[in-house]
Amino acid sequence: MGSILIVEDRESLRTMLRETLEAAGHAVEEAEDAAVAIQKVRSRRYLLVLSDLKLPRGDGHGVLKAAREADPDVPVLVMTAYGTIEDAVAAMKGGAFDFLSKPVDPEHLMLLVERALERRRLFHENMVLRHEFADRLGFPRIIGESPALGEVGQQVQRAAATDATVLLQGESGTGKELFARAVHHLSPRKSGPFVAINCAAIPDTLLENELFGHEKGAYTGAGSAKAGRVEMADHGTLFLDEIGDVAPSVQAKLLRVLQEHAFERVGGTRTIEVDIRVVAATNQDLRRRVAEKRFREDLFFRLSVVPITVPPLRERKEDIPLLVESFLNRFRRELARPGLTVSPEALEAMVGYAWPGNVRELENCIERAAIVSDDGLIRTKDLVLAGRHATGPDLDELRAPLSSGTLAESLARLAPLAERLRIDAAVQRHGDDLAAAAAELGLALPELRARLKAFAAR
Repeated sequence: MGSILIVEDRESLRTMLRETLEAAGHAVEEAEDAAVAIQKVRSRRYLLVLSDLKLPRGDGHGVLKAAREADPDVPVLVMTAYGTIEDAVAAMKGGAFDFLSKPVDPEHLMLLVERALERRRLFHENMVLRHEFADRLGFPRIIGESPALGEVGQQVQRAAATDATVLLQGESGTGKELFARAVHHLSPRKSGPFVAINCAAIPDTLLENELFGHEKGAYTGAGSAKAGRVEMADHGTLFLDEIGDVAPSVQAKLLRVLQEHAFERVGGTRTIEVDIRVVAATNQDLRRRVAEKRFREDLFFRLSVVPITVPPLRERKEDIPLLVESFLNRFRRELARPGLTVSPEALEAMVGYAWPGNVRELENCIERAAIVSDDGLIRTKDLVLAGRHATGPDLDELRAPLSSGTLAESLARLAPLAERLRIDAAVQRHGDDLAAAAAELGLALPELRARLKAFAAR
């Protein structure tokens, strides 16, 4: 069992604190000054640190800083004499869990200690992967029990306790935005805004304006000033998705934001200061782009203070059955098919598949299969995986309409097959993202779903 470290120069108070904590079943260590305390927190891990702010050979702020650097998860309670509350406020800004005013009330002390230890316990249980975490914050849960995913969850929790810039790396569809949201909602900035922007989805000519805003008259049509995403994220978190696609000119302005927390709007000269934390994500090898002179090296190092790699689905196959069941639960509700289930053979096929599109591809595959399944049981034939096209016609089907009849009759018979090929190609191209496929085909999503179901019934 871990220990609680008491840092207090007055022996009488130190003894009272130790006896109170030991009576509650806690192991306790002591330090009589800041230098000894800093040495202790750097040499071993503690469940909690309880420190006075006024200490010989340093102060409690130094103890707090050293403890948080050694273990970002450790809760630190600070004690302060009446009349020095401003010191306690400064300590809270520095990452202290809470503060106690002297003289210390034992009941209040134990209340704060138990609260702090409960928070630490939740962190050790990997809060990122808990149902309650996502439900309370209103975004999809990160699902999985694999060691690889658990390690990412722990890295996110450790990073969230700091204000460092985080770079999430991983293939498309691995859920990097969910981890970015977790960083924000586990951080001291959780009450501030979380502002996300997909840098790859906005043309280079518009991205600068979208990020930094513009002043009135900056260009034709700019009838009024507009704040950009950077400004909107003030006192919160800015999530830059697909950061590898940012143009060099915008990279320079982002670097200044990271270095100086300042920028100017497009067409403006007034410097605007912001207090933001940046989380970026990419599916590209930024080191290679730096070597190719396509990404600024200084920006790369500023972004990757805390690099976290989200594993692809093929490296955590033990999570696939959990994800499948989660998606089935969702589509049972959305498609009003309460008996929706998957056959053992289909599940085996999904576990054995490489999922180049990762969790997003799996989700869309389940949605499509749920739509085309005849009786609510998803079979292997209902899945669209590499080399298996459930709706596509084979070569014999293509030859049959051409074997007899007039040209007009052959073309008429080819039309349904051409429709199936075109729709299947669109679904495949968008990784089974039915909404995107429908938009490409010029169909409403319900109409596309109806045609897929009709194909499966033939």
